[in-house]
Amino acid sequence: MRTQVGIIGGGPSGLCLARLLSLSGIKSVILERQTRDYVEARIRAGILEQGMVDLMRRAKVSDRLDKEGLVHDGIVLAFDGREERVDMASLTGGKRVTVYGQTELTKDLYDAVLEDENVTVIFSAGEVEPTGYLEGSPKLSYTKDGKRTTVECDYIAGCDGYHGVSRASVPRGMIREFERVYPFGWLGLLADTPPVHEELIYANHERGFALCSQRSHTRSRYYVQVGLDEKIEDWSDDRFWDEIRARLPAHIAERMVTGPSLEKSIAPLRSFVAEPLRFGTLFLVGDAGHIVPPTGAKGLNLAASDMYYLSTALIAYYNEGRSDLLDRYSEVALRRVWAAVRFSWWFTSITHKFGGDPIERKIQVAELDYLMGSTAGKTTIAENYVGLPFDPSFK
Repeated sequence: MRTQVGIIGGGPSGLCLARLLSLSGIKSVILERQTRDYVEARIRAGILEQGMVDLMRRAKVSDRLDKEGLVHDGIVLAFDGREERVDMASLTGGKRVTVYGQTELTKDLYDAVLEDENVTVIFSAGEVEPTGYLEGSPKLSYTKDGKRTTVECDYIAGCDGYHGVSRASVPRGMIREFERVYPFGWLGLLADTPPVHEELIYANHERGFALCSQRSHTRSRYYVQVGLDEKIEDWSDDRFWDEIRARLPAHIAERMVTGPSLEKSIAPLRSFVAEPLRFGTLFLVGDAGHIVPPTGAKGLNLAASDMYYLSTALIAYYNEGRSDLLDRYSEVALRRVWAAVRFSWWFTSITHKFGGDPIERKIQVAELDYLMGSTAGKTTIAENYVGLPFDPSFK
């Protein structure tokens, strides 16, 4: 089998990249380890920066997003028994975020990609192995139904996540990895209940962090900070609802509508960056190259900036014969990655409980109080939360 771009991973990153390339006449093959049903059922992020929304529109798969997505002008910070709003739209010249579940995003992309003649998707592709990318003859080998097949291509995009084979295939001496593991995780609950607030609430409390989020007007997503030794089976729905209400201001907690969970899970938090993001003709995209704590809603949105830079570079190569943007991909993408890593770390540091030292929370409350009383402080949060712009020189 022969194609132009081989893509490992059929999540939003791989699908959107393939679609953007296709609209410029570039062919690709996507190798996905799981089935379509499995990929679409994964519960993931739901906050989209304007850059991700713009990419979906550019990929011509935004009809449902534009119709059903919930546009948010601000977020709420709750601390010390009060709530303060950050008006992102007014502080950033009209920029906003959109709430639209990654599950729905993935469904929309599959609906488009599976009808796209320039894209071939191979599900249940096992034992994927990228080779030859350091020598200029990249290949992707995989097993399906007991048969081993090789895909020859010009370039490989590793969109297969933190645990994928793309980064793992790189010789250890060629890659440097930076990591910080946080001493807690997020226990998340999804429920068909109306959100407690029309905007997201980030709560700093002496019992730990809490987040009130949503997926629609009738579906809510809530999180509480828990220890890494917690077990999901120890958290009944009632225990979860009691805990999150205890971490919110009383006037918010009393109007929370509870109900049976559709899904509960515990996710550890880490910051991780691999450098560089290019190895010969192999490019790392999204979680394959970097992970951030979900506090700043940057995971999928960082993948979006990678997709923007890589698709722009590949289109310039195939349509104009230029390789300069491919040469700049890692440098430019990593600059935005580190900016998001910094913001996610900082936002986590002022909203989460890191230990039992009472002076720590006093300092957090003092910092939050300063930020909420300062236009510059609120603007710092707003600019980073809505997403820093893509590099305008990358074209």
